[in-house]
Amino acid sequence: MAGGRYSGPRANELGAVTTRSGFVGLAGRPNVGKSTLANAVVGAKVAIVSDRPQTTRRAVRGVATDPQRRWQLVLVDLPGVQRPRDSLTERMQRRVERELSDADVALLIVNGEEGVGPGDRFIARNLLAAQRAPERTPVVCAVNKCDRLSRAETAAALAAAAELDGVDEVFPVSARTGAGLEPLVETLVERVPPGPFPYPPDVHSDQASEIHLAELIREQVLRRTWEEIPHAVEVQVQEVSTRPDGLIEVRAQIWVEADSQKGILIGRGGRMIREIGAAARRELERELGAQVFLDLRVRVRERWRRDTGLLDRLGIE
Repeated sequence: MAGGRYSGPRANELGAVTTRSGFVGLAGRPNVGKSTLANAVVGAKVAIVSDRPQTTRRAVRGVATDPQRRWQLVLVDLPGVQRPRDSLTERMQRRVERELSDADVALLIVNGEEGVGPGDRFIARNLLAAQRAPERTPVVCAVNKCDRLSRAETAAALAAAAELDGVDEVFPVSARTGAGLEPLVETLVERVPPGPFPYPPDVHSDQASEIHLAELIREQVLRRTWEEIPHAVEVQVQEVSTRPDGLIEVRAQIWVEADSQKGILIGRGGRMIREIGAAARRELERELGAQVFLDLRVRVRERWRRDTGLLDRLGIE
């Protein structure tokens, strides 16, 4: 669902607001587990996951709702904070700053395995500098991947995170296993304001269907490529249609920046593109709940990451 505001239950017979809801901006260095954490809290796959930096290029809103306990959290999974190098990363960084300035709560995620470093301190200072006067946006810190740490290592990581500028509370979590997420979510709910749900309770994301399908395809490219290829790849779904027999046909283009990259993605005898297509088709079928025919084409567009017109068409604001 994109746009609009849900007009569900707002008040009891006395006119008092009975629900809590708010936007939670997920901040952190690239590859700290923001997308995995967002998916775990929402309970659905709203953001693709890989171990490659720059996996998240758009602000992906995942919606977590508990109708019985009357709360809704809109988790904004943001690109990793980084120094802009081209039009693509400039747009990503602007989106990070814009979304965080509008958030009700900032959730700073730290990689517990790597510990707190200069990048985390830089982000924490920027969160503090971006506070909206006269009110201060709460900053909660999740130290992720604690399932891979000893007790002593976890304690050291938590202590270092607690020293970050502007951080109000710190939680040890594992987005992969779900450990520690319940108390973290309870705190986020306490810190968002009373108010109506922005989205219906059964909605998990506001991302357009074509963009989500394109991201599922790109995820399979990321899992099978290395070095510069993941950064140079973008996917655009051109058409989704249903055949009379119920088969869903998805036509998509994979953009790269050089003929050499196209050759790698296609592979010898077309082996790589068939492998990517087969894996992507399984993901699309799981998402759509129907059999899928996937038509994938690889196209070259030099320096597409600097092409503002193409970035507009790809929906990267």
